[in-house]
Amino acid sequence: MDKATKSQVIAKYARKEGDSGSPEVQIAILTTRIKELTEHLRNNKKDHSTRRGLLAMVSRRKRLLRYLASENHERYITLTDELGIRRK
Repeated sequence: MDKATKSQVIAKYARKEGDSGSPEVQIAILTTRIKELTEHLRNNKKDHSTRRGLLAMVSRRKRLLRYLASENHERYITLTDELGIRRK
């Protein structure tokens, strides 16, 4: 992910100006990277180190989603709808 794409994602999901650490922003950045790596792995099936990193990112996003659901369920629902993430 290049710097411009990351800045756009941060600007879209930030709670306030300069916010880059809120769960919403972290989940959105991870989702963007997960989509890119998934596409990469479709072309490079034997790239196991990237697959391992992808699984770690998916687990981190899952933990952040669980936290967001417990803290603010409405934001969790809207974020998963916007990003196209399946819910339980």
